[in-house]
Amino acid sequence: MTLEGAADVKDLRGRVALVAGATRGAGRGIAVQLGARGATVYVSGRSTRGRRSEYDRPETIEETAELVTAAGGRGIAVVADHLVPAEVEALVRRIDAEQGRLDVLVNDIWGGELLFEWDSTVWEHDLDKGLRLLRLAVETHAITSHFAVPLLLREPGGLVVEMTDGTADYNADHYRVSFFYDIAKSSVLRMAFALGHELGPRGATAVALTPGWLRSEMMLDAYGVTEETWREALAKNPHFAISETPAYVGRAVAALAADREVSRWNGQSLSSGRLAQVYGFTDLDGSRPDAWRYLVEVQDPGHAANTTGYR
Repeated sequence: MTLEGAADVKDLRGRVALVAGATRGAGRGIAVQLGARGATVYVSGRSTRGRRSEYDRPETIEETAELVTAAGGRGIAVVADHLVPAEVEALVRRIDAEQGRLDVLVNDIWGGELLFEWDSTVWEHDLDKGLRLLRLAVETHAITSHFAVPLLLREPGGLVVEMTDGTADYNADHYRVSFFYDIAKSSVLRMAFALGHELGPRGATAVALTPGWLRSEMMLDAYGVTEETWREALAKNPHFAISETPAYVGRAVAALAADREVSRWNGQSLSSGRLAQVYGFTDLDGSRPDAWRYLVEVQDPGHAANTTGYR
């Protein structure tokens, strides 16, 4: 099944998705690509036009919902703090009342960009920030699954996607940023494994999924570029050439959601680059970045940046 851009494929019509943490970055990219294939997508988060989260950034869940609808689906924005069980429970009850089903759950809640400290030991890292990071990155996923999975299991074939940073193989052998960050991302990988054990016998599938080097709104801002001018950042970091748009991992989730044999992936750790090779989709520029293989074979060994054969 070749999906390339997949924007004109409406094979997810009638399917209902919840993308938890869809305000920006990978969550927004996933929501839009599910919409591009006809899905009804509930997008949740804390940043709204009336109130910004601690990020204090301009992106809002309302904008994401509008992008979903513009792409061809139906976007529905719901304000929810996924650390507050009552708000998550109310969100799931609303989906049940309005749709009577949930086919795809994407746990993309993160919220830690302003909290982690690079190469900071556990005794040097700000403790309050570290513990807040763990709550935002791990506890939110558990709360959301607790309330949403029963609805997802009502119909066979449901899919849960746990979004993280790094594959299980890569993270097993590499220290990721700092103590708290490392634990957070590894915990989400294990969540997918545990959910796979619980969901598989009940007719559903759970996977962990990581994008590569993501050109999120915050990453572009950090380099002082836009999506149109992103290659200018290569002067600062040539390895940024392997980066990808949020749409790429979005197309990975859409491909999984449309796959009638998605259960073959149950409990596994996947990446956007790996799934592009399997399903045939591309990034917006027609390329297929394989960032995690690039990291292992080019960047980590200290070789000069060269994406030949990797995108």
